[in-house]
Amino acid sequence: MGRARRAGPLAAKVVLVTRPRDEAGGLADALRQRGAVPIEAPVVQIVPVRAGGPLDEAISSSGDGRFAWIAFTSPNAVEAWFQRAAALGVDVSNLPARVAAVGEATGDALRSHGIVPDLVPRVFTTAALGRAFPRGRGRVLLPRADIATPELENGLGSKGWTVVRVDAYRTRPVRSLPREARAALRMGRVDALAFTSASTVDGFVRVAGVVRGPRVACIGPVTARAARTAGFRVHAVARPHTIEGLVEGLERALRRTGA
Repeated sequence: MGRARRAGPLAAKVVLVTRPRDEAGGLADALRQRGAVPIEAPVVQIVPVRAGGPLDEAISSSGDGRFAWIAFTSPNAVEAWFQRAAALGVDVSNLPARVAAVGEATGDALRSHGIVPDLVPRVFTTAALGRAFPRGRGRVLLPRADIATPELENGLGSKGWTVVRVDAYRTRPVRSLPREARAALRMGRVDALAFTSASTVDGFVRVAGVVRGPRVACIGPVTARAARTAGFRVHAVARPHTIEGLVEGLERALRRTGA
């Protein structure tokens, strides 16, 4: 893999994109626009939950007023919700519940389905979403990843809400990195690792270990904490916690270190 001459603030920098394959394109495109050489190296995969389970039950009952809020914490949860709703033939475009989104990417996913979220925190983290939630009583439905931490549930519970959590999708590690990514790491050609969730950190460590040398950029504080716990030195945390913020964080990290 050669390093052709490129223009831009990330000119010719090789960045491993560890997002699931279906989500990697946006980050990879943003890196290319800045002259980087992204290598898509998904370390986790998104797996649907089984039909007929708690998610389907929650969707089928979402229109009867039993939930005061539905809180989405990722675009994956939004897409899983609407895919299963379509399969069930349930119209979820005009729900009686108020809707919360953890950040703008999740909010945009909802808007693409015709739903404008009632609540989006200024800081795009689950902790911030919990803080932004009003106090109240009633049920809050959380369609989440199977491996999501209980931080949000605990925060909402402390504000008086009864939390109903259902798995919207499952996150599974891959068995190995793609050949191009393995070769780039082996030859020391990787300038940076981009982590977009704690699960991508864990997945990367499973297949490649804690790699020294590349700069490490994380999309938010939860991901950064997971990276530090695994043994990485984190060189940049996105501000804001978006793909654009992550790209800017990579620019800061690589510029600051002179990589």
